[in-house]
Formats: sequence, C-alpha cells, structure tokens
Amino acid sequence: MDFSDERLSYEKGILSEPMLFDNPLQLLEQWIQEATEHGAPEPYAVSLATCGNDSMPGVRAVLVREINDEGLVFYTNYLSHKGEDIEQNPNAEALFFWHEMQRQVRLRGHIRKVDRATTDAYFHKRPYESQIGAWVSEPQSGEVASREVMDAKFAQLKQQYPEGSQVPTPDFWGGYQIEAVEIEFWQGRPNRLHDRLLYRLKDATDAASEVANNSAVEHSKWTVTRLLP
Repeated sequence: MDFSDERLSYEKGILSEPMLFDNPLQLLEQWIQEATEHGAPEPYAVSLATCGNDSMPGVRAVLVREINDEGLVFYTNYLSHKGEDIEQNPNAEALFFWHEMQRQVRLRGHIRKVDRATTDAYFHKRPYESQIGAWVSEPQSGEVASREVMDAKFAQLKQQYPEGSQVPTPDFWGGYQIEAVEIEFWQGRPNRLHDRLLYRLKDATDAASEVANNSAVEHSKWTVTRLLP
C-alpha cells in the first residue's frame, strides 16, 4: 500500500510562549484535561519506549495512572520485557498523542520503582478481576501453550481468592516513576510549520548559580527553547 499522497493539514491550534507555565507538568495536565473534554479515548495512554542491553528498542502502550511533581507513574509486571529493559537501562521516553487535538507530548527521563505501599494502594483500587489477571501474567510476555491454559489459571485463581477476599499484590508487579528531564510539547500547524517547545530540566549547578545571582526571585527549574519543526 502506498500512502505517499495522503495529506492532512493541521489547523486546530497554536502553541506560543505566553501560553506556557513555569512547570511543564501543569501544561501536560491541562492538555490531558482538554483532550478528555474533546472525547479523546484514554487520553492518559502513552507509547512507552525502552531499550535494554541488547540495544533493540521496544515500544508499547501503557496507561499513566498519576502525574506528579516529578513526572509520570505507570504500573506493570516487573518480569515483562519492559521491566527487563528498565532493569538494564533505567531510561525511557513516553509519547502522548491526541489526534483530535493535533497534539503530542514527548517526555524523557529516568525510571525508578515506586514504594510498595504506593503499589499496594493502587493494586487494591483495581477491579477484582484485574487483580486476578495480574497473577496470570507471570511472567508477562512469557510463552503459553494456549488460551485455555490462561483461562484455566484465571478460574483457579478466582477460586483461590474469591470475590470479596483480599487479593495479595504480586511481588513481581508494581509501579514505576518516570522522573522527567525533558518534556516537548508539539502542536500541529499548517504547512508543516509545527509549534515545538521543549522544556529541559536545569542541572543542579545551573539552578544553584541562578538562585545565588538573585535569591529574592523564584526561578523555574526548567529552561524552554523553541525547536524547528
């Protein structure tokens, strides 16, 4: 199939410097809220890219469950391919894309596990059958003989942990925090002259020097630059 003649003009918005916040995560929250209001399906979903020791990148969709002062939190099986990648190389990039808004956000950063108390609290907010399902995927992405094997294990676990009982959090399952160091906001524009504004986290030396030069002023932890499309 040849898509070389397909064209779509992006004309739904602009992104200019006066529209920015000191903290890019505030703008990210605003864009997610606007995507929600426009009916975007699962506007908190991202494509997560990781790369382990084999130097082969892997990308998959995950659901962001929290945005905080450091970045994003998502939950997964620690024994999955992404979990193995993160163990070997604790850096990743997440991409939000909202077609309805002609917008995307790229967030790059370092990954660490969240504490077990946070994982337990989230796990027990999940629907009962999703809690059971987490136990079936051990290890996630591992080979299985058939669908019937999975269904049988699911049924067995439901007997072991009846609905209304406490399903324990698997020790191989939990949350990851992506601590953002770069966040790029992209707004589609006509003629492929897209708006791209990149926040970069200042290193400790730059931040300390800025505060020392004018300690009476509150300085942002981020620098912002405009990129060519």
